[in-house]
Amino acid sequence: MGDNGTSSFRQSKAGTVRRIRLENFMCHSNLVIELIDRVNFITGQNGSGKSAVLTALCIAFGCRAKGTQRASTLKDFIKTGCSSTVVIVEINNEGDDAFKPETYGSTITIERRISESASTTVLKDCRGKKVTSKKDELLELVDYFNIDVENPCVIMSQDKSREFLHSGNDKDKFKFFFKATLLQRVHDLLEMIDQHLKSANGTVCELEDAVKPIEKELNELQEKINNMKHVERASLELRELKKKLAWSWVYKVDRDLQEQRVIIDKRKSHIPVIQSKIDRRMEKMEELGDILAKKKSQISSLIGKMTEVQRRKDEIQHKLSSATKEKLRLVEEYNHKLNVIDNLFKRLSSYEKQVQEIHDRHVKNTQAEESQIEEKLRELEFEFENADSYFKSLKEEEDTLLERLNKMVIDIRNIDEEIHNCQKQHKELLDNISQLQRNQTNKVTAFGGDKVINLLRAIERHHRRFKKPPIGPIGAHLTLVKGDKWAPAVEQALGRLLSAFIVTDHKDCLLLRSCAKEANYNYVQIIIYDFSRPRLDIPQHMLPRTSHPTTLSCLHSESHTVLNVLVDVGNAERQVLVQDYDIGKVVAFDSRNSNLKEVYTLDGYKMFSRASVETILPPNKSTRPPRLCSSYDEQIKNFQSHALDVQKIAQECMGRKRQAEREVEDLHESIRNIKGALNFFVQPLHDGLSQQRLYDSSDRYSQSFELLTVLLYRGELMQRQESIIRRPLVRWHELSEERECHHAERISVSKNMQLRDFKKSCAAEASASPASTVDEIHQDISKIQEEIQQKKILLENFKVRMCEAEDKANELKVSFENLRESAKGEVDANEKAEKDLMDIEEELHSLEEEKNYYVSVMSKEFDEIKNAEAEYEELVLLREASDKKASIICPESELEAIGGCNGSTPEKLSAQITTLDQRLKQQIPRFSESIDDLRAMYEEKQSMILGKQEKNRDFRKKIDALQKALDTRRTKYQTIANKLSRQITWGFNNKLENKGICGRIDVSYEDRTLSVHVKMPQDASNSSVRDIKGLSEFVVDDAVSRKISLETLVDFALVQGSQWIFITPHDIRCDPVDPDRHGEG
Repeated sequence: MGDNGTSSFRQSKAGTVRRIRLENFMCHSNLVIELIDRVNFITGQNGSGKSAVLTALCIAFGCRAKGTQRASTLKDFIKTGCSSTVVIVEINNEGDDAFKPETYGSTITIERRISESASTTVLKDCRGKKVTSKKDELLELVDYFNIDVENPCVIMSQDKSREFLHSGNDKDKFKFFFKATLLQRVHDLLEMIDQHLKSANGTVCELEDAVKPIEKELNELQEKINNMKHVERASLELRELKKKLAWSWVYKVDRDLQEQRVIIDKRKSHIPVIQSKIDRRMEKMEELGDILAKKKSQISSLIGKMTEVQRRKDEIQHKLSSATKEKLRLVEEYNHKLNVIDNLFKRLSSYEKQVQEIHDRHVKNTQAEESQIEEKLRELEFEFENADSYFKSLKEEEDTLLERLNKMVIDIRNIDEEIHNCQKQHKELLDNISQLQRNQTNKVTAFGGDKVINLLRAIERHHRRFKKPPIGPIGAHLTLVKGDKWAPAVEQALGRLLSAFIVTDHKDCLLLRSCAKEANYNYVQIIIYDFSRPRLDIPQHMLPRTSHPTTLSCLHSESHTVLNVLVDVGNAERQVLVQDYDIGKVVAFDSRNSNLKEVYTLDGYKMFSRASVETILPPNKSTRPPRLCSSYDEQIKNFQSHALDVQKIAQECMGRKRQAEREVEDLHESIRNIKGALNFFVQPLHDGLSQQRLYDSSDRYSQSFELLTVLLYRGELMQRQESIIRRPLVRWHELSEERECHHAERISVSKNMQLRDFKKSCAAEASASPASTVDEIHQDISKIQEEIQQKKILLENFKVRMCEAEDKANELKVSFENLRESAKGEVDANEKAEKDLMDIEEELHSLEEEKNYYVSVMSKEFDEIKNAEAEYEELVLLREASDKKASIICPESELEAIGGCNGSTPEKLSAQITTLDQRLKQQIPRFSESIDDLRAMYEEKQSMILGKQEKNRDFRKKIDALQKALDTRRTKYQTIANKLSRQITWGFNNKLENKGICGRIDVSYEDRTLSVHVKMPQDASNSSVRDIKGLSEFVVDDAVSRKISLETLVDFALVQGSQWIFITPHDIRCDPVDPDRHGEG
């Protein structure tokens, strides 16, 4: 009860105090207190003004000064030295229980201003705008939120609490309880209303008794007048009734004849209508039979088209992937060509600059000495031989290391792929285990998951609206007969049918569809089938002639409807299950069995033949755990064992990968050592070359030689860089190693070219000009320009090829999207065709039932027509006899003059004649006065009392309504009083039990007493429960007891769920995280 109260209170905060503001009130100059809607504490030392806050609340809610017991007049609350005081209280006004929310909004502000001479109260809305200053509005607000400041349960001052605790009289305790629960107020109101009602009832009774003698006389006169009228009318009416009786027999027979003729004609008119309905249904059944055959052939063709579409979709997707890869390769090669052209332009500009430098050096250089040339030639030959031998050894070692490195990289890539596959397989196995565990808990979840659970709950909520409870999902009603061997093949054969539901008619289908929509299960398959149909008996000649089991033979169900649906909808009796692919091909295509529809293998293959087309569908790649297995524990153990094996393989692969990575690091270390040795050998060559340039700076041949060496070195380096770019990159370290090798090769080629050029220069004349060198550079420039033109032409070709590749990729994408859209249309068409097929079968069944119904109706109509014609002949004879008798009593023309006998039956007229005859015999001797005298006396007396009677009736109605309302209120009052008595008894006993105290509390409304009987823990040796003089015996003036008492009170406040404000001089440290407690000090 406490939790419900708390939740409802949190939903509606209307009526709780949000903020209290005091200005110049008692001892406070300016005080603002923020409150929450649960438990609040106001703490402080004695004399700090805590009770002033409580007094301010009473003043704000309209209490008088004497009612607070703190002052005799309102001006006494003004702080000393000030002329006025203001009390502002803000109240929450949110939720369903808000007070006039359209006027005040979310907050109501009560502002009470008190001066020396006057006091005003203003109510403001949430924007601070004044709404009213009327006291009636404040009283209405207080009454609406049930804020009674005089009730000690609403505001308990120090004096009231002290009086209650020290009271030792049971009657005083009862008075406090009676007043705190508002029972005193309700009791006084009910007693006062009862006294007023008794007084009013006595007055009305006196008024009614005053007119009763005259009413009695009027009733007697009215009775005499009515009797006189009856005698006169009865004599005339008796003669007329006798005439009407005679002809009423004739007219009754006429009506019977007419009704019988209408019945006969109506029944005869039904015959053509019923026959036409039967004919229409026969025609429609023939049309639906033709449509059904067409739909079946259409579905067969759609299945073949869907297979072809899937094949084309895979083919286009493969082409699209190839085209995308080709496009990316062309883009990469195009960018590479651009980089090559940029490098050629750089070489061209470098050659032009070098030509200019050779020309400048030719002017400055002088002839070198022959001895220096020969010495330099020998040094170059020696350096070339050393560089060439070192390069060859380094090249061989590099090739060996790179070959090992490439092999290790490929091995690591394969290991990574194997680890990824193992992790993927391990995750799928864990998912399957989780699914099996969920299915083990509830078998139904295997056929739709949580959505089918929600659907079954929705069906349970609306089960009264179904004609017959739906059956489903079908898989939950099936069990395997021959063990779990054929479970995968059976599940593949039935497919979505395992998750389907069965209903008895179209109305239940629509209702189940709405339940599925409510459960967010939008694509549930619903099958309409007659539940009353018995189990289908399939003849042996209609079953496949094979020794292999069928889907139907492997399944068992307690419901005949489920098995019938598997036969009529799923064709389970024509689906054959085999061991493997080879046996399936023999059974599906070689046996030529006419009753065979499909063949399913244990490894997931589906085989069927339509006309001359043989179709084999591969297994589905997505695996899921078995749903029809008999033992989930065994399946879970198998999956767990498989998962452990896969995890073990993954760990072994990770160990192999770590070993391979360590070997790769060792190879990297070897390559770095080779690089260090290369740098150690190459550096002296560079130093020697630099020093030689210093010695031969005056020789023009030496300068030309150095320039050509630099040019050849740069050209060789660029060619090597291009060859490195064209090679496929395995990893970043391969490029680094290639560069080191090329560096050594570059030094060797440079030395060789230096030696060759130096020899050529020595053979030439000393005064030869550098024209030949410049011509060679110009030739190189021309070659580079030609190469640039060729590269540009190739670049244009690459652009064309890139555009073609992109167009091809876009065309394949469009084809793929079109094929997907067409496939979607065919899938939708297939589903629509299947739905139409089910609708047609259902309509055929309903037409058959209607036809049989109309045939039975027609046979009944023929029998009814024969009986009606026989009755008609009898009525004709009876009419002739009745007409003769009536003509003797009275001619038919005279009957019309007295009004005829329309609407009167002979039985009714005979009863009226008998009654009137007896009444006339009794009343004629009783009357002596004329009817006119009686009417004059009646009108005179009625005019005397008519107004008084109307007033008395109005008074009586009002008093009766008030008395009924008072009785209802008394009953409610007694019920509430009894509940409050039990509530305080149970609550008090629970609190005592929690504190280890034995006792009880008794409330007596007859004696008007409230007694408390307690046995304290120190009296445990005494078995008697003694009375207590006052509740102050429980109050122990120590810190621990005060803390326990306060915690008990706070727990009670939290359970109740209302807003509470506690004023205490003790320090209350609230948990800052607790949103239900708030402290102000």
